[in-house]
Amino acid sequence: MPGKVIGLALKAARDAEAKGFSSETIISDLAEVLNAPDDYLEDPTYGAVAAELVKTRSKTVASSYDLGNAAPYRVWGAAGIEAGALEQMKRAVRLPIAVRGALMPDAHEGYGLPIGGVLATDNSVIPYAVGVDIACRMRMTVFNASPIVLDQKREKFRTVLEEQTRFGAGGEWETPRDHDVLENRLWHEHPAARQYRDVAWRQLGTSGSGNHFVEFGALTVTSEIPSPLGRIPPGTYLALLSHSGSRRFGLEMANYYTKVAMQRHATLPKDFKHLAWLNLDEEAGAEYWAAMTLAGLYASANHAVIHQQIIDALRLPVLGGIENHHNFAWKEIVDGREVIVHRKGATPAGQDVLGVIPGSMTA
Repeated sequence: MPGKVIGLALKAARDAEAKGFSSETIISDLAEVLNAPDDYLEDPTYGAVAAELVKTRSKTVASSYDLGNAAPYRVWGAAGIEAGALEQMKRAVRLPIAVRGALMPDAHEGYGLPIGGVLATDNSVIPYAVGVDIACRMRMTVFNASPIVLDQKREKFRTVLEEQTRFGAGGEWETPRDHDVLENRLWHEHPAARQYRDVAWRQLGTSGSGNHFVEFGALTVTSEIPSPLGRIPPGTYLALLSHSGSRRFGLEMANYYTKVAMQRHATLPKDFKHLAWLNLDEEAGAEYWAAMTLAGLYASANHAVIHQQIIDALRLPVLGGIENHHNFAWKEIVDGREVIVHRKGATPAGQDVLGVIPGSMTA
């Protein structure tokens, strides 16, 4: 065991003893840290020991990376994409886990993978290729009403928006809303997610900040849309559109597991550090995948609460609606093999897949 780890372990033992821990407990705790350091990265007593163990392990497991071979990828609208985003995509497809890539025409720089980037990887997930707002999404509700009512009752619609959601980075409800998603067992069982259930509850039905919004507008349908939320025949309708994600919960999961991934791959070159990945066969990778999945369910519930509150306030009949998400990773078959497809600020667009993109997908 490296000398620095031993020194940190001795210091942690002294700190634990000062807190009243018995010698037997300290020895047992240090053995557990040695066996599973990823589980103790945030521990106030043993966190430094765990971090050094992970760092040491990374140097052993990932002493070198083959970053010279690029996986095939396509770029749409390259002439209009900023140089930084193009360079980020070039780096992403050089990862040893990269299988395929794509860059959308409204892409711009992000952390690791550019926003508007799509990356397929081999049995690995990159937290920052999913994004910091996990499962950010769009939802549109189409009312059986003419958009003319917006001009007729503009103040009413403004008031409904202001009263039925909350905006701002820390926005939350004094009286939290309820939804079945809060009963998911992962809120109690997941080692990283469980501490954020209460804040997730308070923020359920809120919109956050940045480019997130809830807004009314006019939707023109030229041919029937058999949406999952109801059939929408041709016509021009009043529509409600929202854009937001998994709020603080998603942000915390993204940052925590990115830190774990960076420690796991500490020897990656500086330009690649935000592309650090987690293998899905390892504990940390499985944990992140579970947290990402829960964030997806939560983000969907968040939009559902916002829309239902507005529907109830307006008392207008609903024809149907569309929902789709980005900032997520999917297991898909590409070239006959299962891969992990990351879409960061990019909307799934497979055959017969309904989606809505609000002018720019720079989310």
